[in-house]
Amino acid sequence: MKHAMDLCVVDGDIFTICQSTDAFIEAELLKVYNGKKTKKIERGIAFPTCISLNNVVGHFSPLADDSIKLKEGDLAKIISGAHIDGYAANSAHTMVVGSAKVDAKKANVIMAAQNALRAAERAIQDGSKNVDVTQAMNDVCAEYECNMVEGCLSHIVKKYCIDGNNVIIGKEVALQQVEDWTFAPGEVIHLDVYVSTGEGKPKLAEHRCTVYKRQLQNTYSLKIQKSRAFFAEANKRFPSLPFSLRAFGDVIGAKVGVRECVDHELLHEFPVLIEKDGDFIAHFKSTIAVLPRSTVVLAGALPVDATKLEAATPIKSEDVKKHLAKDLWKKVEAKKEKKAE
Repeated sequence: MKHAMDLCVVDGDIFTICQSTDAFIEAELLKVYNGKKTKKIERGIAFPTCISLNNVVGHFSPLADDSIKLKEGDLAKIISGAHIDGYAANSAHTMVVGSAKVDAKKANVIMAAQNALRAAERAIQDGSKNVDVTQAMNDVCAEYECNMVEGCLSHIVKKYCIDGNNVIIGKEVALQQVEDWTFAPGEVIHLDVYVSTGEGKPKLAEHRCTVYKRQLQNTYSLKIQKSRAFFAEANKRFPSLPFSLRAFGDVIGAKVGVRECVDHELLHEFPVLIEKDGDFIAHFKSTIAVLPRSTVVLAGALPVDATKLEAATPIKSEDVKKHLAKDLWKKVEAKKEKKAE
């Protein structure tokens, strides 16, 4: 994440930054578990680097011919992830491009998302429920007059699976509700927090979708030769975790092949979504583990650059302040009484 943030400067090219960050992750992965017995352990990208600007919600990971350059004051949402032996750690961060300080609207949405993530992390503990986390995030957003983005879920994750059935919803509305469940030791959660200055009701963007994931339960005999070649390479390199079309040397073949694969439900799309023009989205993500005696943040704990956000509205609710001031959960041991002599 720090590598990507350092590259997000004025006139930086998003395609180039994404490619560089993915290459950096893969190079760093080769430096661990590289002994004789462990070097064959699979490792790689768990989520391809995406950099989504301003009112774009996420999943913008453009090909070279669709790329754009960063401008002063852009709100850049960066997401990336790595896995070792199928165990994925993903994180996301929102930063301001350039050196200028941002106005209250941008400052509020960044602080709302950052504090909503912190509130959510502190609501996750052995015995608490997913609805407690949803409430904590929405309480924070209300302080900044922002909204959680509808339709966004945080998932339990397992080996080679980043979208387990137990989820935390960012915002419950009439047609978007999830079943209650209780956190237990041993669970790992990819905690996604998307916040909008608008209504938080995104729509499909015109940008090309480039991020996909294998639909393991489906099979089909592809008819087009380029589709077969593309799908064979995707299956070999990315059998279960998300990937970007940027990762393929034959980009034309990937563009042709991916369409037939999607049409026959061999691949799941991660479409690019947008909020209304003039509104802004902030995104933070961390990987959380519930241990028998504590909750820990495994990835995604970078602080925001507060010097650019001086216009942000302060939190007024004492309850919200108190919750944010808490440490992550630790099991309190009952003190043993001394035996009377």
